Amino acid sequence: MNKIEDNRAWFLILPVVLLVAFSAVVPLMTVVNYSVQDIFGPHQRAFIGVEWFREMLRDPDVQASFVRQILFSVIILAIEIPLGVLVALGLPRKGWKSSLAIVLLAIPLLVPFNVVGTIWQVYARPEIGLLGSTVNALGIPYNYTADGISAWVTIVAMDVWHWTPLVALLAFAGLRSIPDAYYQAARIDAASRLAVFRYIELPKMRSVLTIAILLRFMDSFMIYTEPFVVTGGGPGSATTFLSIRLVNMAVGQFDLGPAAAFSLMYFLVILLVSYVFYTILQRINAS
Repeated sequence: MNKIEDNRAWFLILPVVLLVAFSAVVPLMTVVNYSVQDIFGPHQRAFIGVEWFREMLRDPDVQASFVRQILFSVIILAIEIPLGVLVALGLPRKGWKSSLAIVLLAIPLLVPFNVVGTIWQVYARPEIGLLGSTVNALGIPYNYTADGISAWVTIVAMDVWHWTPLVALLAFAGLRSIPDAYYQAARIDAASRLAVFRYIELPKMRSVLTIAILLRFMDSFMIYTEPFVVTGGGPGSATTFLSIRLVNMAVGQFDLGPAAAFSLMYFLVILLVSYVFYTILQRINAS
């Protein structure tokens, strides 16, 4: 006799599901509506179909922002994932030292985005900032307000400082799940440190590293507050990423139609690339 399932518990979360669905669907439908219209005023609109989408695809500023965004995300992943794993490997596994290290490591994650930007804006100032004045004192020209390379170095360093602890904590969680028997067997077999990492630790960290890569990609691809506070997208357009370009278009120029089309394309790109990342990583983990 088949057991009858009691699904009444779903009614407890139904109000939350409906609220989240409403708050997500209504703004999305508004953006879709704006993306196919040319808005002249509060009550003056003309339907133009997909013209804004074609214009955004041909816009050289949007294309340049997309290239900068991809480059930034690739650099961030290439630095933060290996660095986070190295930090996790160096953390003490047990005792009060482990707890203290985790608390200290998590401090950058607790700092709000705008405060992170303000801290690095002051810290990297070429005249008065500790980082900027020290680098210039060493004879290395550094001014993130006037030099594009300096601005990129500042933005990347700021993101690495802010988010590498997240990768390290996720990797550390994977390491803590490894039974001591694995390490005892490795010591009996006289396995090298590299062999222990390759055959014991790395396989156990694959699932958490998959989450770390996806989280860091999505977050780096949507970064806005920190570079906006530090450089404002400059010097010139050196650090004008997709998010900054979108806000300038929607708020600065008040081009709601093009901005709506741009935001939908932005969302679809993040969704598509994240899905590709997830599929590839899942296949790697399964192999």
